Amino acid sequence: MKFSDVVMAAALLFVVGIVLTGVLFAPFVSLQGHMSLVAGVIAGLVVSIIVGYVFAVQIREESRLRAIGSIILLATAGVLIFAVGWFANPLAIPAIRDAMQGMFNTSAWTDYDWFAYTAIVMAVNIIVFVVTSFVGIVVGSMLKPKKT
Repeated sequence: MKFSDVVMAAALLFVVGIVLTGVLFAPFVSLQGHMSLVAGVIAGLVVSIIVGYVFAVQIREESRLRAIGSIILLATAGVLIFAVGWFANPLAIPAIRDAMQGMFNTSAWTDYDWFAYTAIVMAVNIIVFVVTSFVGIVVGSMLKPKKT
């Protein structure tokens, strides 16, 4: 798989995944704190199946695990850069605190507790992204008929 194919697949996975996750927030708004996780899992699976289907021939040309790993690694880097930019927004932290205070009793939380919570949530989101992307790309790459 050429590097340009990896970049295109990762960009498609990242950009369409972000857009689809945003679109799926509305139906799952009743889940409150869990809406982003549910929307992210569904969007991640759908988009990664599409990416696997579109790039199935290129994935089969090389070692399947190496090609899928390259795509996921580059897309994960994009997600991390997006998350750093998101958390750098001065309105993000107060919004997160308001949401958490609505779900839990956070009156005794220190700044370290907030930092640890944010780090744990980020780690869980990345793990979910990697797992759903891997499963979706493998399934998507198996859907296309074999090259003759």
